[in-house]
Amino acid sequence: MPTTVPPLRRLLLIALALSFGAAVSLGITRFAYGLLLPVMREDLGWSYTLAGAMNTANAAGYLLGALVTPQLIRRFGASVVLLGGAVLASAFMAASGFFTEAGPLLLQRLMAGVTSAFVFVACGLMAARLGAQAPAHSGLLLGLVYGGTGWGIVVSALGVPAILNAAQGVPHSWAWAWWGLALACLAGTAIMVWPARVLHSQQASLPNPSGSAAASSQAAIPLRAMVPALLGYTLFGVGYIGYMTFVIALLREQGVSPGAITAFYALLGLAVVASARIWAGLLDRAKGGGALALLNAVLGVATIMPALTSAWPIVLASGLLFGAVFLSLVASTTAFVRHNLPEPQWAAGISAFTIVFALGQIIGPTVVGWVADGPGGLARGLLYSAGALWLGALLAWRQRAIRSVLQPS
Repeated sequence: MPTTVPPLRRLLLIALALSFGAAVSLGITRFAYGLLLPVMREDLGWSYTLAGAMNTANAAGYLLGALVTPQLIRRFGASVVLLGGAVLASAFMAASGFFTEAGPLLLQRLMAGVTSAFVFVACGLMAARLGAQAPAHSGLLLGLVYGGTGWGIVVSALGVPAILNAAQGVPHSWAWAWWGLALACLAGTAIMVWPARVLHSQQASLPNPSGSAAASSQAAIPLRAMVPALLGYTLFGVGYIGYMTFVIALLREQGVSPGAITAFYALLGLAVVASARIWAGLLDRAKGGGALALLNAVLGVATIMPALTSAWPIVLASGLLFGAVFLSLVASTTAFVRHNLPEPQWAAGISAFTIVFALGQIIGPTVVGWVADGPGGLARGLLYSAGALWLGALLAWRQRAIRSVLQPS
């Protein structure tokens, strides 16, 4: 890291600007689809299985992107991968407005997933480097970056209903929402130019890695020692995505008004932003799988609440609790990598978690959709999601700090 550490205020501003990477890659490119699923399903005559398959395709693309991102970062640098991926993700979001057939829409969701993985892995690596400049505040900085997903959710929650309302009577009115979301992604990309340049210049100013550091970057990361955390994170991917894909459809089925649904989703997004502060201390302290386990368990509680009752105070509490937890759970894996691996292996470590995250997301939406098409509907699908999260908590609890695993005292 640079010998002169920037003041905390500057680091916080960099983190806030970099957080638009999470807003683009997850908050909009991934989660906005949940708002459009009900209208697209009604307009295009989809089953819940096909509707879930759209997010499965997105997660499959995310997996493909995560597999190649470390090589792209080594060749082009994190800044180029971050900004290039964001531009491409914006383009594929716009493409969704030009198709009504399932095949092209599935392909677009796949490619949007590939490019959003470029953004997310590069953003996570840059967040880890930023946190290393102020170790005492690394949990807060990581939380701020990943909490940017909340801004994307808020933009989607407020923007999508407004666009759909303005386009009433227009054939396939949902297409205009896709185009509006693409413009929001481009705006987020523009904001990221500054932190990308700052962090690129800081990285370029560092001396060339020594032979030992270069060898460390080429060495395989200790995957066997990370198995409990990787399995716990896989099940997080399985469980949380069912909620984010189908909770809006469930609220519509329960007769919740459009205004209340907008408030629910916007407040969920604001809770994501607030989570940066709530869990910062936990991310700083937890060297093993404790943070991942605790947050998975709490998220399971949030997920099951609307499946058990349609009482509005409990449903709203579910959204607030879910938002306050789920992106900090993502940040916990970056914190785990930063605590346990040497810096040259951070990109590979973050990519490993992103890969299993994508695997879980491939399974989750289609299975929940298939369950929802049967007896019990969407409520039963969320029971399945909560069970996956609790199993993930049990597995993650067994994760020890990697250095203590590799070098027992």
